[in-house]
Amino acid sequence: MVPRLPRRLQPGDEIAVCSPASPLEPESLQRAVRLFERRGYRVRPMPHVYDRAHHLAGSDEHRAADLMEAWFDPEVAAIYCSRGGYGCARLLPHLDLDRMAAEPKMLIGFSDVTTLHLALNRRGLVTVHGPMGITLSVDRPDWVVENLFATIEGARWSLPDAAPRATTVAPGVAEGTLLGGCLILVCDALGTPEAPDWQGALLLLEDVDEPPHRVDAMLTHLRNAGVLNEVSGVVVGEMTRTDEKTDKGIGGPPWREIVRERLGDLGIPVVIDFPFGHAPAMATLPLGVRARLDAGAGTLTTLEDHAR
Repeated sequence: MVPRLPRRLQPGDEIAVCSPASPLEPESLQRAVRLFERRGYRVRPMPHVYDRAHHLAGSDEHRAADLMEAWFDPEVAAIYCSRGGYGCARLLPHLDLDRMAAEPKMLIGFSDVTTLHLALNRRGLVTVHGPMGITLSVDRPDWVVENLFATIEGARWSLPDAAPRATTVAPGVAEGTLLGGCLILVCDALGTPEAPDWQGALLLLEDVDEPPHRVDAMLTHLRNAGVLNEVSGVVVGEMTRTDEKTDKGIGGPPWREIVRERLGDLGIPVVIDFPFGHAPAMATLPLGVRARLDAGAGTLTTLEDHAR
């Protein structure tokens, strides 16, 4: 499938902010808004961006309506997600995903937004795994913001020189389409109509606040489901705060040992601690484009443009 590329952004464009998952307070968004406005962008919070319905940012219908309204508004150049948390999967029945993918627009977010990335990548649309409003409400290394703007405005992605490098788990070189994101959402997609074709993909995985035994369980699920027999390589970010969540009644080794044990014998290139995900040092990555992983060198490079 030929990738469907969103238009690259440029100062002066309008960016719509949506809350497709969990709620947030207005102050959690203001720092990101100022960053975009100082860059020259116009920022439009959608009507229900600050709604709250228990653990969700308003009703499923309102969250989906914001996303659809912004997507098909010709004045809006990109959809910027305020935060993750939980709730994107509940939107799928309310979204016209085929029409969305056919009218390419840039979607920026991560964590629970992985659900939307997978569904749109499956339809050929390239999306952007990047820091959200709540992510930028706290200090990040300068290169994180610079990489975000470079990715949404540029034609070819690269990891900044200031970013940390990955560590080799299993050496080798592999090429494939970048797919994935938050581990638990990748697992949740299995068996649904929105699961992408994993054959030959470079699988990206990270997560947050999951106990080590749950990381083991989810990686084992990917093995048992056959996903890890199909992909050409695996890029693991950080399992943030996982070791601190060790269940005292179950125990278990540190998460990096689990990753090495569960992925190191697959016979494909694997790296760990690539700088993306919930860690403070988080790169922005295009999803749905072909890339090359050199696990021995700990490098990832894209092989094609991710925006037009």
